[in-house]
Amino acid sequence: MSDLNRGIMKFNGADNPKAVALSAFLVLGSIAALIVWALQSAYTLG
Repeated sequence: MSDLNRGIMKFNGADNPKAVALSAFLVLGSIAALIVWALQSAYTLG
């Protein structure tokens, strides 16, 4: 059992590279969207 298949990720395939890549994409994409939104709200860009 890998370390990625523990904790809240207690389902088969939690350490699947596709699941890890999808999760990373969603998390990093939402962080990037929040940063862009914050910069547009704070400054008049474009």
